[in-house]
This record gives sequence, structure tokens and C-alpha cells, in this order.
Amino acid sequence: MTVDTSPRAVRVGRDGALRLDFERRGAATVVADCRFTLPLQVLAPVALDDPAAVVSILNPTGGLVGGDHLAIDVHVGAGAHAVLTTPSATRVYRAEDQPTVQTVRLSIGPRAVVEWVPDHTIPFAGSALRQAIEVELDEPAGLILVDAFAAGRIAAGEAWRFSLLESAISIRDTAGWLLHDRFVLRRRAGTEDPALDGLGFAESCPYFASIVVVGAFDRARFAADVHAWSGDGLAPSLGVAVLPRRGVLVRCLAPSAPVLLAAIDECWRLARGALLGLPPLALRKA
Repeated sequence: MTVDTSPRAVRVGRDGALRLDFERRGAATVVADCRFTLPLQVLAPVALDDPAAVVSILNPTGGLVGGDHLAIDVHVGAGAHAVLTTPSATRVYRAEDQPTVQTVRLSIGPRAVVEWVPDHTIPFAGSALRQAIEVELDEPAGLILVDAFAAGRIAAGEAWRFSLLESAISIRDTAGWLLHDRFVLRRRAGTEDPALDGLGFAESCPYFASIVVVGAFDRARFAADVHAWSGDGLAPSLGVAVLPRRGVLVRCLAPSAPVLLAAIDECWRLARGALLGLPPLALRKA
């Protein structure tokens, strides 16, 4: 018998999976099925004065590490309405070897609505994150989606010190593609500070977000309302593009976290009003 004594690499990181199914039962949306494996977990749905079922997705380990592979699958059945958020910002820690990989798949049935509004992601110095958000929705369905980031731990002087930050948003309906949007920010080997915050990049703004709204609504009016808004104090830089079909894409650059959060809240408020005819949703977060 031959014994294999060769050294083998020990994998760092864990495989986490989350499956959520939402159904419409009478006038309410309920969580019909929920399965997860750590480091993914969900809290019990929150009872708010709103037709949606509000669920928080969390990582009880405190953050993501290199080598984590996370898969989130959400199915929202006909006529159901789900809001998915996080209790706080997501931290991505330094990766020694393999990146953190997260894949989110949203399946939205006829007349259903999904609001994907997690807090922003904070990539620590030396971290590496690859993220993909894939959405399949029926023709009479709605979507509000937020994908927001800090450039790092800004107060600790770690802006733009991550190794890799990649995020892709892919949205399709029964007629074909609505949006495919992807960015890749990579720290160049042998350089101290990659020129990501200058002109043509982040314009000296270390917080940024993409907000997508899809459904049956007045897209031109929504775009005009976003352009017309200006926050208190230091205002964010907002750009709006009306998609060829059904949707609007908003870009946001912000000089601080409070300005970013205010801009996201305002865009979310305008989107809820335009798409759903609903007032803002005040999430109860500590």
C-alpha cells in the first residue's frame, strides 16, 4: 500500500447557501420555504405596516473571508412582494489566496415584486470579492435593486486598498436582456495607490452605488425626479440612464457614508412611489 504524504493546500473559507421562497396567500406575502447553511442566515420576517414580507439576510460570523463561496437563491411567486435587506454593512476581510465569491439569483414571478436593498459592502485592505447578481423576472413584475460599496475603511485610511472588487448585475425578462452591468476594480501589483479616485473614476468620492428600477412606471418622470433631488449639505453626484425597455439605472458617487445612505434612501423612496404607489419603508435597524 502506498501512502500519499504530499502536502495539500488547506482551503480557507466556507460554502454558504441560502434558499428563500415567497408566496402570496390572501392579502399577505409569506415565507413558504427557508433553508440555509452558515455563514448565511436569515432573521424572522419583520412585521411592518407594508404589504411586503421584509427579511434580513445576515452573516453571523462577522464578515466574509477569502475562500468563502456564498450562493443566495430567492424565488418570489405570483403576486408576492419581498423586501430583502441586511442588518448592517457587509465586511469583506483580507484574502491571502482565494477571493470571496458571492452569487445572488432572484426569480420573480408574474405581478411579483422584489426590493433588494442591502446595506453597502466594505472591502478591507487586501480583500478580494467577486459578486454576481442575476435576476429573471416575468413581464408583469417589478424590481428595485441596490448595489452599494465603500472604497474600504475610509476612517482607517484604507480607501482603495483592496486587491479586487468585482460586481456584475444581469437582468432578463421573458423578452430578453434588460441590463448587463459589470465593473472590475483591481489593485495594480507594485503600486501603492491605484488611481481609482481621480477624474474619470470615482471623482474623489469613496462611496458609490448602482440602483436599478424595473417595471411598469413613468421612467422619464422618475429620472427627472432623481435629477431634481439634492441632499442636505454635501450632495451626491447622481446620474440616471433610461434603459431601452422597462427600466432605469441610477449611478451615485458620494463623499461620505451618510450622503450615500441619504441618496439611496431618496432613490428608494422615489422608486417605491413611482413603481408601487407605496410610501417609504422605514426599516427597523439598530
